[in-house]
Amino acid sequence: MSQFRISEAAGLLGVSDDTVRRWVDDGRLPSSTDAAGRKVVQGVDLARRAQEHAAQVNGPGEDGVGRSARNRFTGLVTRVLADGVMAQVELQCGPYRVVSLISREAAEELGLEPGSLATAVVKATTVIIETPKAAL
Repeated sequence: MSQFRISEAAGLLGVSDDTVRRWVDDGRLPSSTDAAGRKVVQGVDLARRAQEHAAQVNGPGEDGVGRSARNRFTGLVTRVLADGVMAQVELQCGPYRVVSLISREAAEELGLEPGSLATAVVKATTVIIETPKAAL
């Protein structure tokens, strides 16, 4: 069974170490101690908490509108390359770089420029899953 240290759990959920510690202290995330005496959470418990957290963050917006696209990455625009018709917009969303091709008109209407805040909403029909190489 997978176990994750508090800092690893925080990184996977996109929250601070202190937030994970609060969830543990509040009983929202069960924890135990590993052989080295460090606090750890079981992968299955972390997965459950990740779903609960995502439901809170990705529920209906303040406008009350529900959305079918579940993958939302908020970050800073780092680059906008525009030509006659299209624009390539690059966002840095935490450790993830997201690139989108949109119309130049849309990029201009949204006021996209380096340093501006934006959210990439992704609805993918193909998702590839990778796992870390197993230790030998």
